[in-house]
Amino acid sequence: MNKAELIDHIAVQADLSKAAATRALEALVDGVKHSLKNCESVSIVGFGTFTVSKRLARAGRNPRTGAEIKIKAAKVPKFRAGKGLKDFVN
Repeated sequence: MNKAELIDHIAVQADLSKAAATRALEALVDGVKHSLKNCESVSIVGFGTFTVSKRLARAGRNPRTGAEIKIKAAKVPKFRAGKGLKDFVN
């Protein structure tokens, strides 16, 4: 399912116009992004939790040349599925 299909689904399920469904989806995504930017987690009961994890700097290899390169530290967004989502999928 892509973004357009998700917007169509939201519009049908919530009895909204496509424009309102688009704004609702954009507001959700924007809220999650801003919370993660501030290193806050976002928990949606029954769905899952979005968090930020820190990845340490490390050494890697260039696959073409085999030369060693330094990979800098980074913050990485992660998602952990909740029990309700896991149960629904299985």
